[in-house]
Amino acid sequence: MVNLVCEAIIPDGPMKEVEEIENSIRTIYRKTIWSKFVKAINDYNLIENGDKIAIGVSGGKDSLLLVKLFHELKKDRSKNFEFKAVSLNPGFRESDLENFKKNLEKLNINCAIIDTNIWEIANEKAQDYPCFLCAKMRRGILYRKVEEFGYNKLTLGHHFDDVIETTMINMLYAGTVKTMTPKVKSTSGNLSLIRPLIYVREEDIINYTKRNGIRAMNCGCTIEAGKTSSKRREVKEMLAALEEKNPGIKQSIFNSMKNINLEYVFGYTSGNKNKM
Repeated sequence: MVNLVCEAIIPDGPMKEVEEIENSIRTIYRKTIWSKFVKAINDYNLIENGDKIAIGVSGGKDSLLLVKLFHELKKDRSKNFEFKAVSLNPGFRESDLENFKKNLEKLNINCAIIDTNIWEIANEKAQDYPCFLCAKMRRGILYRKVEEFGYNKLTLGHHFDDVIETTMINMLYAGTVKTMTPKVKSTSGNLSLIRPLIYVREEDIINYTKRNGIRAMNCGCTIEAGKTSSKRREVKEMLAALEEKNPGIKQSIFNSMKNINLEYVFGYTSGNKNKM
């Protein structure tokens, strides 16, 4: 739900009718988005009969697409599940909040918006780099609210490129081999976090957003531009340069997280215990 690198996307034209947008998912973007979304769900058993799923919606391109994908999935009736879009208002400007609500209305998304003062607190307590504290607070509040609402799963719009970038950030800056997994338990253990967009590439989400005229929000933060950490942006630019020279390198990094040979590592952690 937290977009760490805010990018403005300029649509190709006015927003198309919701029926045309929905239709494009199964036609124009069947191969690049829809099939990959369904494959991730099937590969990792992300949705089961009886699930009550909350969709974390930031107003950005990834989460708006995610809700529409769930709308399409519900039409199949192949699984018996419920879902609800949930959003945190961390302190949006009134104009941004109104734009967000208009997008929800035009896209036929029924979303519960929870008002908070996260940005004010984060900027007060961590003035130099408030983004980390903001992200932590948003996760904590969202997880708690989703549990209170009675949902057993929370789905977020992290995509293929998020997985790659997080993997490289952890290796380069944290000294650990760790990535975003398709499914993980929350700290309370009462909630499963699922990521059904992990096979979907960001460039395809951007293409879908622009072509359909969706004016997705960037992060909306009034202080982010001057204070956010540049690590993710640096890694994104580095990966783009590497991919240009060596097409397929991102896929190799992604595949490496499914192909770790423990006989060729110095040590690893399992169940919070170090192994040698």
